[in-house]
Amino acid sequence: MKLFDTHAHILDARFDADRDEVLKRCREVGVERIMEGCCDEAEIDAVLALAEKEEMVVGSVGVHPHAAREMTNATLDKMEQALAHPKILAVGEIGLDYHYDFSPRDVQRHWLGQQLALAAQKNVPVILHNRESSGDMLEILTAHKNGLRGVMHSFSGSYETAARCLDLGLYIGLGGPLTFGNAVKPRELAARLPIDRLVIETDCPYLTPVPFRGKRNDPSLLPYILTALAQCRRMDEQELAEQLFANSLALFQLI
Repeated sequence: MKLFDTHAHILDARFDADRDEVLKRCREVGVERIMEGCCDEAEIDAVLALAEKEEMVVGSVGVHPHAAREMTNATLDKMEQALAHPKILAVGEIGLDYHYDFSPRDVQRHWLGQQLALAAQKNVPVILHNRESSGDMLEILTAHKNGLRGVMHSFSGSYETAARCLDLGLYIGLGGPLTFGNAVKPRELAARLPIDRLVIETDCPYLTPVPFRGKRNDPSLLPYILTALAQCRRMDEQELAEQLFANSLALFQLI
């Protein structure tokens, strides 16, 4: 069984003591690829180094909405340079976050637009973060729909929002919340969405699936998310894994 974790943060300090051991466990359970998400300018060099060191890791470059207040045109230049590397496959994690508002909303919107434009220019997909900001997010994505490709990561919205994302050509990323006991609506959504537009992710070290909630998440727990999605869709796990792996390769233009 081949699995692709389409969104992880292996560079998080919580992995500093055992990163190599975690990646070894990932390989043992069938995780063949991990997309390392980038959250700010300071992480760009680290993502490059990790992708060069670990064959199974590919990377993205981008500035998370939390750090948008720190972004400059020089950051965009550094991202553009990094996208020349053959293992840097996407612009992300980018988007809007109106829950925490760590950056002013107008600043978030401005730099989301700038990063979307860079992705379109470089013909790479985007990895999108959206929290309590669907209206503005969809408006900006629609304005940048020409050349838009990518994934709405850790999707938690309505079916109507998901349908708008699909219409824009995006994939939907699902993760640990599918396993939570109160996840009735997420499971209903997962059952309705077209199978060829779904991918799975851990978003580790966050959103740890049941039965490990409360502990650090890592990509070796991706099979638990696969099982939950297979149950939602009443599918064979092997068949589902093959479809999801193919979807992930297509998302990141690896086929």
